[in-house]
Amino acid sequence: MGTRASTPKNYRLYVIGDIHGRLDLLTRLLAMIEADASPHTHKTKRLIFLGDYIDRGLDSRGVIDRLMRSFENGLKPIFLRGNHEDCLLKFLKNDLRFTPIWLQYGGSAGIASYGVNPYLLAAGLKEADKLQHLRHELLDILPRSHRDFFENTVVSVTYGDYFFAHAGVRPAIPLAKQKPEDLMWIREDFLSYPKGMGKMIVHGHTIQPHPDVRPNRIGLDTGAYASGHLTCLVIDGTTRTFLST
Repeated sequence: MGTRASTPKNYRLYVIGDIHGRLDLLTRLLAMIEADASPHTHKTKRLIFLGDYIDRGLDSRGVIDRLMRSFENGLKPIFLRGNHEDCLLKFLKNDLRFTPIWLQYGGSAGIASYGVNPYLLAAGLKEADKLQHLRHELLDILPRSHRDFFENTVVSVTYGDYFFAHAGVRPAIPLAKQKPEDLMWIREDFLSYPKGMGKMIVHGHTIQPHPDVRPNRIGLDTGAYASGHLTCLVIDGTTRTFLST
């Protein structure tokens, strides 16, 4: 598909990589996007967020508060679900299989932003009881509007020749038959696949120092929580450009 991949006619897409609790970077990048979108009054404009809004950075709650507000200059948002939102939703629903590793890889920072201290657990409790303690604390304090936001995220969206998912797709499987688990979690089988996958796949999930542009995919996770670089891909017809903090 390469550079011939195109949006639908008169569509301008802004695609944002993994935010991971960096409200400061999100605020800066949105200002850049809204300024860029301003002259394009005749275009249909979409803001596509690739997921992983929470965890690792210091202000997951602030990020969600901002994403639930409106955007200027005709920008309409679409929120994809990342593996970190998937872990949070499983935790809230009492599926604790992934909770310990999720807390280790940034979940602790995410729940701390809501006022739940993952390190102040009652002494003498078994691990499963500690996790339930955390879960009930978070259920009590998490705003209903935030839980609705997480539950209303989608696992993929497509526009023209582009297909958007948090992690990628399972190669050799039709895009319409992809499993949510792969769309949110896949890594090596997708990243190393050299052939076309039906559309140009745009994803986050796997950190690279710069946007990872390949003939069959574009990766936008530039490790914002640690690098300070939150990246946006701008697609208009067959033209692609980047904005970054």
